[in-house]
Amino acid sequence: MRVTVDDRVVEVPAGATVLQAIRAAGAVVPTLCHDDRLSPSGSCRLCLARLTGRGVVAACVTPAADGQVVSTGDPDVTAMARQVLELTVERLPRRALDLPTELVDRCAELGVGPDGFAEAGRGLGADDSHPYVHLDRDLCIACGRCVRMCDDVQGAFALTLAGRGADTVVAPGAGSWAQSACVSCGGCVDTCPTGAITQAGLAATQAPVTAVNTTCGYCGVGCALTVHVSDGRVAEITPDRDGSVNRGHACVKGRFAYGFAASPDRLTTPLIRSGQRLEPATWDQALAVIADRLHGVVERHGPDAVAAISSARATNEENYLMQKLMRTVIGTNNVDNCSRICHAPSAVGLTAAFGLAGGTNPADDIELADCILLAGANPTEAHPVVGARILQQVLSGARLVVVDPRRTALAGYADVHLSGRPGSNVAVFNGLARIMLEEGWVDDVFLSERADGLEELREQLRWFTPERVEQVSAVPAGALRKAARLYGTASAPSIIYGLGVTEHAHGTDGVRTLANLAILRGAVGTAYGGGVNPLRGQNNVQGASDMGALPDLLPGYQRIDDPRARQRCEQVWGHRMPLRPGLRIPQMFDAAIDGRVRALWVFGENIAQTDPDSGHVRAALAACEFVICQEIFLTDTARLADVVLPGASFLEKDGTFVNFDRRFQRVRPALDPPGQARTDFDILRSVAAALGADLGCATPAATLAECARVAPLFAGISHTRLEREGHLHWPCRSTDGPGEARLYQQGFATPNGRAQLAARPWLPPGEQPDAAFPYVLITGRRLVHYNAGTMTRRTPNLALQPRESVDIHPDDAAALGLRDGDDVEISSRRGSITAAAHLTAEVSPGQVFLAFHFPQVAVNLLTSAEVDAVTSCPEYKVTAVRLCRT
Repeated sequence: MRVTVDDRVVEVPAGATVLQAIRAAGAVVPTLCHDDRLSPSGSCRLCLARLTGRGVVAACVTPAADGQVVSTGDPDVTAMARQVLELTVERLPRRALDLPTELVDRCAELGVGPDGFAEAGRGLGADDSHPYVHLDRDLCIACGRCVRMCDDVQGAFALTLAGRGADTVVAPGAGSWAQSACVSCGGCVDTCPTGAITQAGLAATQAPVTAVNTTCGYCGVGCALTVHVSDGRVAEITPDRDGSVNRGHACVKGRFAYGFAASPDRLTTPLIRSGQRLEPATWDQALAVIADRLHGVVERHGPDAVAAISSARATNEENYLMQKLMRTVIGTNNVDNCSRICHAPSAVGLTAAFGLAGGTNPADDIELADCILLAGANPTEAHPVVGARILQQVLSGARLVVVDPRRTALAGYADVHLSGRPGSNVAVFNGLARIMLEEGWVDDVFLSERADGLEELREQLRWFTPERVEQVSAVPAGALRKAARLYGTASAPSIIYGLGVTEHAHGTDGVRTLANLAILRGAVGTAYGGGVNPLRGQNNVQGASDMGALPDLLPGYQRIDDPRARQRCEQVWGHRMPLRPGLRIPQMFDAAIDGRVRALWVFGENIAQTDPDSGHVRAALAACEFVICQEIFLTDTARLADVVLPGASFLEKDGTFVNFDRRFQRVRPALDPPGQARTDFDILRSVAAALGADLGCATPAATLAECARVAPLFAGISHTRLEREGHLHWPCRSTDGPGEARLYQQGFATPNGRAQLAARPWLPPGEQPDAAFPYVLITGRRLVHYNAGTMTRRTPNLALQPRESVDIHPDDAAALGLRDGDDVEISSRRGSITAAAHLTAEVSPGQVFLAFHFPQVAVNLLTSAEVDAVTSCPEYKVTAVRLCRT
């Protein structure tokens, strides 16, 4: 449409508003209730403009039309806007002008001074019950932006407008803010135009504030954040309005949980073990001990006696250096990362099905889906920004199928919730596939032209009638049929899954049988969305594997035994590489106990808390001659090390992360590491130098450039391009290529270019309940804490959840004589822990749930050593336990 604004003709798309046309023309009208992230409401009536033939309108809610003529800044229209603003502020206290807000800016623009305000407030009071969000009711103008942000972006529905007339103000649904349904995303803080809702404890500073754009270091969503720094400390963090994944939104962790960076518990100097104590040391001393001890181990036992666990919290560049150091300096492929214990089945399963070890579609395809199959994931807690996007798409009309033993928040919005027994995923996915084939809800052309394995799959599916699946999984046959119909008849069905699919003894089979559904439906490798996407747990778990921190794969998922890949790496690195694949993480622990691994380097992972069968892990650490731990806090693992190296948090790093949809994004340092702590990039180079080697790669930018030389998948990705273009998806095979956000449109990356269906039987979990251990324990994450909790437990997030509790169904609690809050002992075949009981119908009878964020509730003392036969990913989601009131 062509619109004339102040004598300038602009083109705007269909559906645009007059406000958008005004902005396209470079003109300005004042706004107060408007936020580009929200649908317009027109409540403030400041954005006034004159339309020829129609008169004065509110520009934000008036549709633009072809041929429209708009004028802004007419004196009488400006006077009307000024009068509206005067009426808006006349009951606000004069102190409202002391805050740097949009309201103050509008007053300056329209000439409304202090005399337009009341001397004092309305006496409506404040609510400071929440650790992060403070409400000053006297400053509220009832514009509704916070309510719309809570409803239309986050989907928490925690806020409302309450009161009558001029005293109408925002309020939490019931009780205080801390007691409300608020999930602490901070959206209301970011959007409030008057200062009525602010970040608690955020004081105005007279010192200069520097803004640094970076990528969040918590989960794998990859939210773009702006870090505001004053006097060498974080003043606040705000979501980047231009963030490609989060689009100006954040969660409680990314938005508020940054206090850990300045915690007095930060490691600020190297530590060396002296007897039973870790004593402060200089860097020269620590590096000398490392060089001496590692050289000794290699000389006595060979390079394969050394192993390293790289870090999903570190940058791509740091992970690249770690695997390069192990392969070229130590001379072993014994390097792995925590994707082994979470998404290794995704890498193997997606590669086998489609050809590449990553999700198939970008996050933006969530908004193209008309049906979402969410399996084994609780994104509103573990990946809140993605969870909010899924919820908004469902509220907009998309159908939702949830496959999860627990009644998660999104399960409450599902058209059908398949609440199967833990360990029954393969049976459920096969049952869905059988129904889709029987009913003809498949794409026969796609299957004929682009897929293999259909007849083998048909034969396998003969056993999986809905009634047999019900016997195995406890999923009602009728619910299974309904779910198959919703997914099978959708035009753009999307599969999103999490650790509830992968962390099983048959997790790879779970990924393959889930991928079958997308192949049968022809909903992968298309131009209209769909696909199969795993939600990654840690901020760079995708990137750590991309960079080759794996025992059998080089950067870019090239096989160790691929001659061309080896030649590329050896030419660039100037070293011969070991040919034999290295040890996986669980194998490292076994080898340490057996005496085959003598030195273990743990980089940025608290394996003593987060890895399964923690007693076995601690025994492995104790068996090693030498343990190095590179960390930012003295974790349980660091306490067991011989040398501890103080590293940097994500707020102090320079480099890149890769998020869950294969998106490379820049990470920029906002702070310096505290004390003598160093960036992990510098530490890795220093250790190599102490061992007599030069890793090259003098800067993170040079490191990514070298990675691009050895890994064709990343050949077109560089810091320079990321600075210029913002983000790039891999594969990006050339410096002028845009990267592939949506994979396989031109063919699959399998050897024959066709998607591969998988005929997989259902096999029972590795551990099952019995009379002695009758309950099934499922582990996972909570909203306000992250991983081992080393960061979030050193922030006010601890006030939101001060301790862990065990979720128990009320029927089970009644049978055990338990009341809410009672201490209960949870025991498995490996150990016992105690936690407070939390009675909730979110878990099914016979099942309990615990998170692993608190070392006081060491849940991984209970989890088993059962692993996926293909990838060695542990079975976190099925542990047989008994409960006893203490």
